[in-house]
Amino acid sequence: MHVLQAAEVSVDWVFAYGSLIWDPEIDYSRSELGRLHGYHRAFCVRSSHYRGTPEQPGIVLGLDRGGSCTGMAYQLTAAHRARSIAKLFAREMPSATARVYLPRIVRVHLQSGLSVRALTFVADPSTGAYAKLSDGEIVARMARCCGIRGPNVDYLFNTVRALERHGVHDRMLARLELLAQHHQLLPAAGSRD
Repeated sequence: MHVLQAAEVSVDWVFAYGSLIWDPEIDYSRSELGRLHGYHRAFCVRSSHYRGTPEQPGIVLGLDRGGSCTGMAYQLTAAHRARSIAKLFAREMPSATARVYLPRIVRVHLQSGLSVRALTFVADPSTGAYAKLSDGEIVARMARCCGIRGPNVDYLFNTVRALERHGVHDRMLARLELLAQHHQLLPAAGSRD
């Protein structure tokens, strides 16, 4: 199977569904809510670097097949498009041997009524990083895992807050947040929002 490379990407938009919403790290000129059909947001990717370790992998969001997902669409700044795409590939696909995502060009329907082609990263179910866990297993993993970008549970709270700021309520994330709060998990002091 051919895996899309950064140099092959010729779109001007990026679709964000998780940490890219609250920490995009790219140059963009416009952002707008958008809906992607055919994939849903799920905690289905083990993280052994950003939110966990190889010995104790955390769990992060991926786009999994089926359903739909509301997220943010970012229109890349023309002058920095290639650099932003390269930065996204370095962040989401740091190693060809430890791939967890597949870059895809997808159709995103913007809140304004426009339909755009956008780069996004979907979970790769053929890798060992793909995980189907129960809500309890997800929260238990979040409670104990931490990586170079901080505690795993902060990833959940930051994503919920970022979506709320845009008027988006995600039932799955809300359910996990309630379960995390029930287990008295709180975001770390000074966590990025």
